[in-house]
Amino acid sequence: MTDTSSSPDAAAQEWGALSNLPGNPIMWVLIISELLVFGAFFLGFGAARILDVEMFRAGQAMLDLRLGGLNTLILVTSGWLAAKAVQAGHAGQGAVSRRWLLAAGVLGFAFLAVKGVEYADKAAHGIDIETNTFFTLFYLMTGFHALHVVMGLVVLAIVGWRNSVDNLETGAAFWHMVDLIWLILFPIVYLVR
Repeated sequence: MTDTSSSPDAAAQEWGALSNLPGNPIMWVLIISELLVFGAFFLGFGAARILDVEMFRAGQAMLDLRLGGLNTLILVTSGWLAAKAVQAGHAGQGAVSRRWLLAAGVLGFAFLAVKGVEYADKAAHGIDIETNTFFTLFYLMTGFHALHVVMGLVVLAIVGWRNSVDNLETGAAFWHMVDLIWLILFPIVYLVR
C-alpha cells in the first residue's frame, strides 16, 4: 500500500481552501484566529463608543494624528518591502530577498519607536490605561497590535535566516496581517468621530 499522506493532493484534501493560499496553511489558521480576536476588539470599541460618544471624541482629540499617520505610512511601506522579498525569493534571489526583509524589519522597529513616542507623550500628560474607557481600549488595542509587530519581527528574522519561498510566503502573510489590522485600527481609533 502506498502512503499518500504527504502528496500534494492529500495536503489539498486535508486543508481544503487553505491549501490554495501562499505559505503554510497553519499560518492562515493563526491569521484567521487573530483577525477574529481583533474583530472582537473592534466591536467592543464600537459598542463602548456608542455608550459614551463625547468621552471617545475627547479621547480621540488627544491622539496625535501625525504619529498615527506616520505609523500607517511606515507599516504600508514595510508590507510592500515584504512583498518585494517574496518576489525576489520567487526569482531565486535569496540575498536580495534578505535585504528586502531587513528593510521591512527596520521599518517594523521604526513603527515601534513611533508608538513608544506616542505612549511617552500620553504618559507625560498623565494619561494611562486607567484614565477612562477610551484610553483603556486604546492601550489594549494598540498594545496588542504592537505585540503582533514584535512577533512579526521575530517571524521576519526567522524567515530571513531560513530563507525559502514557502517560508517567505508564510512570513509575509503574517506581516501583511499586521498591516491589515493597523489599516483597520487606525481609522477606527484615530479618525472615526
